Amino acid sequence: MLGVVGADIVSVMVLERVGGRAVDDFTVVWPASAPADRVLDGLAAIPGVRVDGVWRGTEVSEPGREVALVGQVAANPATGLATVVDATPALFGADWAAALRLSAAWAGGGASELMVIASSWCAPVVLPSMDIAPLRPRAVTAADGTHLAVAPFQRDGLMLVVARAEPPFHRSEVERLAQLVGATAAVLDASDRGVVA
Repeated sequence: MLGVVGADIVSVMVLERVGGRAVDDFTVVWPASAPADRVLDGLAAIPGVRVDGVWRGTEVSEPGREVALVGQVAANPATGLATVVDATPALFGADWAAALRLSAAWAGGGASELMVIASSWCAPVVLPSMDIAPLRPRAVTAADGTHLAVAPFQRDGLMLVVARAEPPFHRSEVERLAQLVGATAAVLDASDRGVVA
């Protein structure tokens, strides 16, 4: 079906496989002359296929990009957090990302206050209202309907939030984000201890 409109599948990621059914994330490129509606109508006509969401990507995610990103952080830990924040939207098909820090009041059970430490291009000046408690890797929806994936760095109330309008983040995407954040935190911790020059 995709070949009929001149489309090419450039990557496939299996997000979930349960009970003989799969949820897959396809990255597809096709000529501008082929309208997206035609592609979606063709896919919807295939028995057993359901399209959960479509969004325009700016880059094709390649295997190993997350490892390369952690390598960049290790090479220059002073700007490591900003590097991860800037690169994360492209890795997750997201609109923007931000590193946020929870206030000390939240840790003590008080009202939470989020402080922006770093934000990517396209991040809103005023972030949407979000309920991120309890602080653990998860997908949430902000008050304005923005879909968020949240992963804590497990240090100083710091977390990485990745956002997009559609579709919601899948559990496997949240797990990938948590792994990226964990690796980044380990590199930054090692740097703080003087292990990384």
